[in-house]
Amino acid sequence: MFLSVNAWHMKRKLVVRRSPIHGKGVYAATDLPANIDLIQYKGRLITHAQADRVYGDGADTGHTFLFTLNEKYIVDANVGGNAARWINHSCKPNCRAYIEEVDGGRKDRVMIETLRRIKAGEELTYDYGITLDVPHDANMKKIWACRCGAKNCIGTMLKPKRRSG
Repeated sequence: MFLSVNAWHMKRKLVVRRSPIHGKGVYAATDLPANIDLIQYKGRLITHAQADRVYGDGADTGHTFLFTLNEKYIVDANVGGNAARWINHSCKPNCRAYIEEVDGGRKDRVMIETLRRIKAGEELTYDYGITLDVPHDANMKKIWACRCGAKNCIGTMLKPKRRSG
């Protein structure tokens, strides 16, 4: 069986298994240096309107594989997603997600990079930075509870709404 260089690289560097944070998690299979791109967050590209039709606003589930790519598109890792969809949230992350802008459209991509050196066996995490247009009441905070266990854990994956102005 032939594996592409990228698939071989990922299989050697990352492994998916059960996580104490939530469900599945992604772990370093080997020591990883700081400030390297690890993996692209993949899935089918859909418009915001398509996401709303298929998934609704998703605020009441506390679970999503949708990642906003830009003003036009969302990456839906429910379809065609890869291991990156299993990277859990943390209030003290060792990775970060960023948008690599190519054309402001279909060719933009979400990348996950390391923030610091990560030891083999350590779970990879990033701050999801979830903002919702619904009130962040006690019920929403419970639905979107954070289970990262960090000393500075704020107890929710929700971030304050951005103020318009």
